[in-house]
Amino acid sequence: MKEIDIRTLNLNPMTLIGEDWLLITAGNQARGFNTMTASWGQLGALWNRTGSDRPRPVATIYVRPQRYTKEFLDRESRFTLSVLGAEHRKALGYLGTHSGRDGDKIAAAGLTPVFDGDVTCFAQARLVLVCQKLYHAPLLPSGFESGEIPAQNYPEKDFHEMYIGEILRALIAE
Repeated sequence: MKEIDIRTLNLNPMTLIGEDWLLITAGNQARGFNTMTASWGQLGALWNRTGSDRPRPVATIYVRPQRYTKEFLDRESRFTLSVLGAEHRKALGYLGTHSGRDGDKIAAAGLTPVFDGDVTCFAQARLVLVCQKLYHAPLLPSGFESGEIPAQNYPEKDFHEMYIGEILRALIAE
């Protein structure tokens, strides 16, 4: 993979996240890792960095409390977002419906982990964003302006935890 400036990427976050999906991965080879498929999230800019007039490039992801990957996100300071091509749609579906608590779902999905210091991504990725956690908090029922969204998306009251990460590095397949 080749590192590029995040500001040079030409992508549509609506299709990248909502339609193509991505893998949220936290952990590393030494301490263990897990991944999950996500189709909700945002990419943008937030909060100025000291000494800079440019806001930080950030990714915002959402993880339900029962997801095994959440344990790794809470433990680690960094995580990755990996975007795979359409040829890996079946693997993404599998990783989104099976838990790493129950076995090696990554091997079962046919993916190859790549360990880069304190983060993990996948050899099959066409794009990887390496993120530093800046903030996390649960979504609260009191924050919704209408009851329609919680009723439709949270019948079990298992509200997502939101994680905002500064995008430190962007890697693309060569």
